[in-house]
Amino acid sequence: MPLVVGFDLDLTLVDSRPGIAAVYRALSAETSVFIDADAAVTRLGPPLDEELARWFPEAHVAPMADRFRALYPSHAVAASPALPGVRESISAVRARSGRVIVITGKYAPNARLHLNHLDLVVDEVVGWAWAETKTTALLEHGVGVYVGDHPADMRAAVAGGAAAVGVTTGDWGPDDLTSAGADIVLADLRDFPAWLNDYAASLRGRHAGSRLGTSAEGR
Repeated sequence: MPLVVGFDLDLTLVDSRPGIAAVYRALSAETSVFIDADAAVTRLGPPLDEELARWFPEAHVAPMADRFRALYPSHAVAASPALPGVRESISAVRARSGRVIVITGKYAPNARLHLNHLDLVVDEVVGWAWAETKTTALLEHGVGVYVGDHPADMRAAVAGGAAAVGVTTGDWGPDDLTSAGADIVLADLRDFPAWLNDYAASLRGRHAGSRLGTSAEGR
């Protein structure tokens, strides 16, 4: 089977906290509605509407989400750096002729802006994916490894039959990620290429063992 590795975006590939906080501040200034941007960026992962519902009446959430996404390119993209080890991790997948897919809860066009700005080349971007929809995307694209910073990422990976790789570059610790089903928890993506090398070797070993078993049965 070809190697397909999926990555979450926010706090896995990109430290988008500074940029997202800037968008919340711009939206707050524009609407004269107080938004605690510093608190909001500690809750990244779930859909945007969940955070906006803390600050706006229900009827205003959808239009405010549209406005947030419109403000996003000019406030968030340049302010959000790549996290350590991102380029090396993508290269490690490429070195094994693998495919890289970003599966994120973020609006896909804005996710692509981050990747383009940072010159991160991936094969596909799936946006607005969270919980069950993230699992669906993993299954549809044949993802064998999924990397994320949130417990929900680990649960999605388990449900999608992928190896669940947690990174602690977000707001969740090793215990949180392990409890959610992580097969391995890394400090950040700098440790991912070595893990992928070991994982690929273990797959080759299992495949070789399976072939030997088949040959023995044939004799």
